[in-house]
Amino acid sequence: MILKERLEDYTEAEFLMLIKELYQNLDGLDSNELERRRDSIVSSFRKLTEHPDGADVIYYPPEGADDSPQGVVNRVKEWRAANGKPGFKPA
Repeated sequence: MILKERLEDYTEAEFLMLIKELYQNLDGLDSNELERRRDSIVSSFRKLTEHPDGADVIYYPPEGADDSPQGVVNRVKEWRAANGKPGFKPA
């Protein structure tokens, strides 16, 4: 998947697939390619979401929170809505 410039350029389903790439090697990349891809996604995640916790949203969810890719997407949606930021584009 090509990384986009703004969160509102993604549908929720597209962003979920992007987050899933952090959990699974969906494209069958070798270990070096996979590490570079994941680094790129995490860097993009920080920029796209503007969340003050950055990548901790992915790697260190609150105690008892859903730590799945969908849980990450939900936390991003909730934070952006609570802070007056645009959400995902309509599907």
